[in-house]
Amino acid sequence: MTDSSSYPTAPQSSFVWLDGLPDPVLVIDRAGRVARANRRAQDLLGSGLPGRPLALVLRDPKAVEAVNAVLAGQPAQSATLAWTTPVERVFDLHVAATADPAAPTILVLQDVTRIRQAERMRADFVANVSHELRSPLAAIIGIIETLSDSARDDAEAREHFLAIMQREADRMRRLIGDLLSLSRIEVDEHVPPRGRVDLAALARQCTELLAPRAAEQGMRLALDIAAGLADIPGDADQLTQLVQNLIDNAIKYGESGTAIAVRLAAGPDPSQITLSVANAGEGIPPQDLPRLTERFYRVDKARSRNLGGTGLGLAIVKHIVNRHRGRLEIASTLGQGTTVTVHLPLS
Repeated sequence: MTDSSSYPTAPQSSFVWLDGLPDPVLVIDRAGRVARANRRAQDLLGSGLPGRPLALVLRDPKAVEAVNAVLAGQPAQSATLAWTTPVERVFDLHVAATADPAAPTILVLQDVTRIRQAERMRADFVANVSHELRSPLAAIIGIIETLSDSARDDAEAREHFLAIMQREADRMRRLIGDLLSLSRIEVDEHVPPRGRVDLAALARQCTELLAPRAAEQGMRLALDIAAGLADIPGDADQLTQLVQNLIDNAIKYGESGTAIAVRLAAGPDPSQITLSVANAGEGIPPQDLPRLTERFYRVDKARSRNLGGTGLGLAIVKHIVNRHRGRLEIASTLGQGTTVTVHLPLS
């Protein structure tokens, strides 16, 4: 991000240099009209800007107030402009002071939309983590108080409450583990993996590992692997986590008495290999599909927690897919089930 102090604060005989600047820049005359706009400003605000009053160009009182203050001899001014149409965007506005009272002033717009979005995501993330940890902690603290008082000498109640404490402690352990996994994956997301992975062997291992869990829920895992699949570039640990998360999710939300199909085959694109995991179950409402990979997003919050979900499984999958330069697709039909497909490049 550039700094407004890097822009000249005095008028130049020629403003050709404006077009080389990375941010939208407007030169405002003493009457509050646009005297010149660089290419970035025209891309943002449209052509035909010279001669138009600033109030009609930006349509934000804060911008006009900042320019008027500088034109009246006050020091450089700054403000934040938030636009909601056609898309949400946030700009930091800087108006440079000028030593010449007769000279125009320069207004710079810095697009800080991504920075503000990142700040909001970080705040939401902290709030979500706090909430997810607060609930089991509150349960454990409440049980400790009960065991220290009315249930002190009740062996049956003690066993019951200890089982609840174990469950809530396990929930916190899973959450912390997923948070650490997500953090490590995000750190490496832009570093392509250097190893080679036999995805077929990996899928077999994951299926064997999770088959007993599926059986406990009255389901079976049906593995279908095409012959002759090549190894892919990848991180074996991360791809193992990806496959396990997908199968685990399918088990959690599958219907007893059905099979979970795990398929590995050459993709429609010959340069890719495709992994899909499909279950039969309630399915997911269409409006929820785009948000499934958001951190802590759950379609049914109570059910997810009861099943031991942290709300981070598909977020982890998404970041692993991104690191492997792949593509993630989620398709679901209410009353029928859900299929998650991952396309991974062969080279």
